Amino acid sequence: MKYLLASTCLMLGVLGGASVTNAAECGSLTIASMNWQSAEVLSNLDKIILNEGYGCDAEITIGDTVPTITSMAEKGEPDIAPEAWIDLLPDVVKKGTEEGRIVKVGSPLPDGGVQGWWIPKYFADAHPDIKTIPDMLKHPDLFPDPEDPKKGAIFNGPQGWGGTVVTSQLFKAFDAEKAGFKLVDTGSAAGLDGSIAKAYESKEAWVGYYWAPTALLGKYQMVKLEPGVPEDAAEWKRCVTVADCPDPKPSAWPVDTIVTLVAKPFSEKAGPEVMDYLNKRSWSNDTVSKLMAWMTDNQASGEEGAKHFLEENEDVWSKWVSPEAAEKIKAAL
Repeated sequence: MKYLLASTCLMLGVLGGASVTNAAECGSLTIASMNWQSAEVLSNLDKIILNEGYGCDAEITIGDTVPTITSMAEKGEPDIAPEAWIDLLPDVVKKGTEEGRIVKVGSPLPDGGVQGWWIPKYFADAHPDIKTIPDMLKHPDLFPDPEDPKKGAIFNGPQGWGGTVVTSQLFKAFDAEKAGFKLVDTGSAAGLDGSIAKAYESKEAWVGYYWAPTALLGKYQMVKLEPGVPEDAAEWKRCVTVADCPDPKPSAWPVDTIVTLVAKPFSEKAGPEVMDYLNKRSWSNDTVSKLMAWMTDNQASGEEGAKHFLEENEDVWSKWVSPEAAEKIKAAL
């Protein structure tokens, strides 16, 4: 009996020592929370998992794409940017990785950031022949403009958005006006969302600009129209993204690359289990869109959204972590 007690104490001591070692390796760190919903909930998810599962002392710092990635590339801080849209700053990311200040670790959103022109799923199901932008442009009568039913309507985002510029240029590139369409300025993000909500509630046709992952697409099922033309990176840079370029040519919308960026010093001290988690941790656009829809409907914070996801989706997140970490996280919940 004494031998068993001694053995048990020894084993507990070893496990306890391993836990302390893991915590010491991970230590204090900062996680950047960008100012949009999917990044906010992901940063809180990382904080909970790293703190509860791996004994880290993680804190969230508020950031945005340009200042956060620039700071990581130049100063090596903050330690983690969970959802970095790196196509926005390719030169900064390239310089930071080449100089050994940041490393790219997996992708939280392997589907990528998806932008384009969308139609409601119920409309797509009812019109299986409309799969591409050229298909849609053959039927202005199916997408009547609320103010001028003789013309079709393509809804755009508010002024100041990059997606609004691109939609305006693609409207010209695809000769949409000649096909009988008008480009509708929705005036604001709320106006754009409202036009989709109104169409959905009345089961009406709608086509226009949107992107994923978003809470709105978690609530309303939409189908992205295929461009019907290949991606042309040179044309995209030359004219499609330039507001006053007079002669844009049709091009597919590129998918934005989204990765997790980690400061090199933290990647070296964090330990293999933590880095393995950051490499494995990913979710689909559909999963995060539905989570954001729940957050919006319940006015939930990023922390509340992260806890809801952990409580409802153990089958997903348990594959990202070690069995020991999973037990600790479940106990904490």
